[in-house]
Amino acid sequence: MRYERVVANEGAPGVDGLTVAELKPWLKAHGVKVRQALWRGEYMPSTVRKVEIPKPQGGVRTLGIPTVVDRLIQQALHPVWQALFAPEFSESSYGFRPGRNAHPPVEAAPSYSGGVGGRRE
Repeated sequence: MRYERVVANEGAPGVDGLTVAELKPWLKAHGVKVRQALWRGEYMPSTVRKVEIPKPQGGVRTLGIPTVVDRLIQQALHPVWQALFAPEFSESSYGFRPGRNAHPPVEAAPSYSGGVGGRRE
């Protein structure tokens, strides 16, 4: 399922140039070696490729593009990390959390800052 998610997301290749279409044959040739390195704690993720994309209002947004192999590993580890770390997160934490979005903290912000503009009377 994790492999299918990486393939469905497509995305640009990382610094190694490996595309999503080339991932399956690459894994058949190198997957055992990668798995062994992970189990031994010796796996080192590749450098992230920096890409700048234009913003609609001007300027650029910088993206970091991991390799497809690193994306696959991230997808495989995500449920493990989620189970380990999510219970430690503050109830006030909303960023990148399942089932949460930015609306509740944005709505609550005025009560913390004393109103619009952040001035307290």
